[in-house]
Amino acid sequence: ATCVMNFDGATGFLIGPENQGLECMFTFMNTARIGTAIQGVGPAELSYQWALDYARERRSMRALSGKKEPEQVADALIHHGDVRRMLLTQKAIAEGGRAMLYYAARLADHMVEGHTEGDLDKAAKYDDKLGFLTPILKGFLTEMGCEAANLGMQVFGGHGYIREHGMEQIVRDTRIATLYEGTTGIQALDLLGRKVLVMTQGGAVRDFTLTVANFARKQLTDKRLRPFAVELLKLTAQWNLLTVRVMLAARKDRDVVSGAAYDFLMYSGYVTMAYMWLRQSAVAVDKLANGGEDSDAFYQAKLATAEFYYQRLLPRAQSHATSMLSPTRNLMQLEDEHMAFNG
Repeated sequence: ATCVMNFDGATGFLIGPENQGLECMFTFMNTARIGTAIQGVGPAELSYQWALDYARERRSMRALSGKKEPEQVADALIHHGDVRRMLLTQKAIAEGGRAMLYYAARLADHMVEGHTEGDLDKAAKYDDKLGFLTPILKGFLTEMGCEAANLGMQVFGGHGYIREHGMEQIVRDTRIATLYEGTTGIQALDLLGRKVLVMTQGGAVRDFTLTVANFARKQLTDKRLRPFAVELLKLTAQWNLLTVRVMLAARKDRDVVSGAAYDFLMYSGYVTMAYMWLRQSAVAVDKLANGGEDSDAFYQAKLATAEFYYQRLLPRAQSHATSMLSPTRNLMQLEDEHMAFNG
C-alpha cells in the first residue's frame, strides 16, 4: 500500500501549461481524493463481512435476555447487544458511505454531460457541487472506514490481532487512507477554509442543505420516514447556523478556522450520510409497498439500519457542533515548551 520512491538523477518533463502546475495538480488530486474515499468504504465492507461471519460462528456466554441457542453450550456472539452495536455500525458506515460515493458519481456524470453537450454553465454547476462534497467524502469516509475496520477486529477479540484471520491487515491497510491525498485536517481546512468561507461565503452549505431539506420535506407524509425527515430538517438548519457562527468568529480570530475545521468536516459528514440514509429509506418504503416479496427482507434491513444510524450514530454530530464553537483559547494557551513531556 505504501512505498518510498527516489528519483535521483531523473529527468522531469512539463506535462501542462507553464506556471499552471498547481491548477493541473488539483485536476487529478480531486479525483484521487474520491478514490481514497473508496479506500475507506471498501475495507469497512470487507471487515463487516468477515466480522459478521465470525459473530455467527463464535460462541461465548449466554445472551442477557435468555438462551438463544439452548442446544449449544453457549450463544453465538451475534446475540450479544454490544457485538450487534459494532456490526451495525460497520454496516451503516459501509452502506451509507457507498451511497455517498454513488451520489458523487452521479454529480460527476452530470458534469461530464455538460462538457459533452457544450453547456459549460451546467458543467460548472455540477463541478461546484462535487467540489464541495469531495473533502467530506475523503475526510469523513476514511475516518469512518478506520473505525469500521477497528470494530471488525474488536468483534474477533484477541483473534483479531493475529495475522491468521486477516483482520489486523484490514486495519493496517485502511489507516493510510486518512493520510493519502491530504490528511483529514487538510481536507477539513479545504472544506471550511476554501470551499465554504473564502470561495462561497457559506453559499456551498446553503445550496447543499436546500437540496437536502427539499427532499426531506417530501418524506414528511410517510409515518416511517417522518422521524428521519424531521431530524434531517433540524440538522440542515443547524448546519447553516453553525457556518454563520464560525464565519463571524473567524473575523475576530483567524485560528477559529483551523480549530473548528475537523469538527465542521465530521459534522458535515454525519449529516450528509443521514441524507443518504433517508434517500435509501425512501426507496425501501416504495419497494416494500410496490415490490415483490422476494425483496422484502433486503428493504426491511435498509429501514432497520437507517433507524440504527439515526438513533445511534447521528447524535455524534452534536458533539462536533459543540466542539467547533469552542473558543480557540483552549488550543493555544499552552506555549510549545509547556507542551513538552516533563515527567
